[in-house]
Amino acid sequence: MAATATIENLEERWAKTEPSPQDNGRVELIVRRPAPDQREPLQRAAFSAEAGLLGDDWLRRHGDEIEAQITLMNSRVAQLLAGDKARWAEAGDQLFVDLDISQDNLPPGARIQLGEVVMQISTLPHTGCTKFARRFGGHARKWTATEEGARQRRRGVYAHVVQDGEIKVGDPITKL
Repeated sequence: MAATATIENLEERWAKTEPSPQDNGRVELIVRRPAPDQREPLQRAAFSAEAGLLGDDWLRRHGDEIEAQITLMNSRVAQLLAGDKARWAEAGDQLFVDLDISQDNLPPGARIQLGEVVMQISTLPHTGCTKFARRFGGHARKWTATEEGARQRRRGVYAHVVQDGEIKVGDPITKL
C-alpha cells in the first residue's frame, strides 16, 4: 500500500472490493509468530484450547487472556492494505480468512469451524497498534478504526479455540 493513501482513497477502493462470503468462507493464510516480530507462514497448523496456535508466542505473552488467543483478519482487507500477499503477515494476525467477520455477521459468542477447529468469537475489540500503523501507514490504522471500520472489523477479530484440531490453507469456514 502506498504511503500516500488517504482514508478517502481507502474507502473508495474498499467500495469497489467484492464482499467476502457471510458463510462458507475459506482460510487463505496461516501465520505462526514464534517470537516478537517473527512470522512463519504455514500450510497447516495444529490448534488447541489450551495453547491456541501451537508454537505461537501468544501463550507466553498473553496466556491469561483466553479471549485474545487467536486473531483473524479478513483477507480482502489485508490485500487492500498490504497489496502483495507476502506482506499480509506483517499485520500480526494468525489467520487470514475470506469470510465476513463483521459484528453483524459474527457477533461475540458466535462459533465458526475452520477445518477441524471450532472457535468462538471474542467480546474484546481488536484494534490497530503502533506497529500496524508503522507497517501499513497511519491512514490504514485510522481507516480500520472508523465507526464503520470497527463495525466491519477491518482490523480483525479475536477468537479462542473451543475444539482442538488442524487447520490447513484452503480449508472451508462455516458458521455454526
